[in-house]
Amino acid sequence: MADPYSILGVARNASEKDIKSAYRKLAKELHPDRNADNPKAAERFSEVTRAYDLLSDKDKRARFDRGEIDVDGNPTGGFGFGGGPGAGHRGFRADGFEGFGNEGIDLGDIFDGLFGGRGGMGGGSPFGGGGRGRAAPRGGNVQYKLGVSLPDAALLATQRITLSDGKTIDLKLPAGVEDGTQMRLAGKGEPGPGGNGDALVTIQLQPHAFFRRDGDNIRLDLPISLDEAVSGAKVKVPAVDGAVMLTLAPGTSSGKTLRLKGKGFTRKDGTRGDQLVRIELHLPEDDADLAQRLEGWRDPRSLRARLGV
Repeated sequence: MADPYSILGVARNASEKDIKSAYRKLAKELHPDRNADNPKAAERFSEVTRAYDLLSDKDKRARFDRGEIDVDGNPTGGFGFGGGPGAGHRGFRADGFEGFGNEGIDLGDIFDGLFGGRGGMGGGSPFGGGGRGRAAPRGGNVQYKLGVSLPDAALLATQRITLSDGKTIDLKLPAGVEDGTQMRLAGKGEPGPGGNGDALVTIQLQPHAFFRRDGDNIRLDLPISLDEAVSGAKVKVPAVDGAVMLTLAPGTSSGKTLRLKGKGFTRKDGTRGDQLVRIELHLPEDDADLAQRLEGWRDPRSLRARLGV
């Protein structure tokens, strides 16, 4: 490790307050929770912590300045100080950092507003290494892209994904899933001395042949024939969770939208949107029989009057 004063960016005659302030600033910038995708930041955080551990101890700081111990707290070759068990780093306590004298620094004070509560890490050791351990860098995160069909996304169907180590896991989609939703799989990333990183899975909704997403709803254009439109009919309509029967009233016009309740996407509260079915009237081309049947018939309505023509 380099000179602890240089690591913290303070002068050799810096006061306890200056050292504490410098450490707070660097700890917030480099904390692993804030730099999950940057292993170098984790290493730098560990280095800053070791420097602070040395300089925050009045006795060890004085011995270091006199050349009796090195930056790791070990006796130098030119002096006969044995150091003993207490010569190592004091590290961290479960109730906060050991500071100058008996003052201490509370994690909740240092990381307040950044990680939530006591550093956002609950009780016990703040960095997961035991009551007096130091932060060790975690392995890197691994990014994945998972293509999901629109029906599967609407129904939150379980997806199978193969990780970089060849293992497969079944992934439960979250309610309210959208294109670009990112899911974090804790501990499924690269290994590291401080534990495995995470797997970050980004959901990519795949285009569908006839379904389209509209917010929490699903849209579908449904072709019908002239006789179905004129006389009315019961027609089968595809839906993400299986085909359903839809009743067309006599005289159903092209462009009319019908609603199938609860056949859309699953919302975050567990309810579902609807399926919106837009009617498309399809006439046959060059049908002589149809032309003969309609010969002489005219619709008496003025359908384009509202358009001013």
